[in-house]
Amino acid sequence: MVLAALVRRGFQVLVPFGEGQPYDLVVHLGEAEFLRVQCKTAWARQGCAVFNSHSTDHGRGALSYVGLADIFGVYFPPDGSVYLVPIQAVARFEGRLRLTPTRNNQRRKVREAADFEIDRWSAESLREVARGESKRDELVLSVA
Repeated sequence: MVLAALVRRGFQVLVPFGEGQPYDLVVHLGEAEFLRVQCKTAWARQGCAVFNSHSTDHGRGALSYVGLADIFGVYFPPDGSVYLVPIQAVARFEGRLRLTPTRNNQRRKVREAADFEIDRWSAESLREVARGESKRDELVLSVA
């Protein structure tokens, strides 16, 4: 679903040959710029779309994607949504995107799912992620 969503938006997407890569897709952003995408499926829990933000390398346990991939491509089956979430934007073991308002109206440190919808991303904002130019606290501001 992530691959299809990227292609529908006009991105050139490469699929790595073989197994064992820490990313599932690569988006060619022009020139010599590439974005490594790790695909995940999210499920609804406590008003959030929740997904694993770590891998399990058999024998070594949970591993972080930091430095190995640039962005998560997250598919949310209940409504068919696709989100693009920079690796640095979520905790090491679990990613959470808020689907409904918090009960206490907290806004600080809350990652709103709407801010990461695939349609919000431009090629330039994806280039910033690939270059490592987006800072964790400014990630939402980098989307188009």
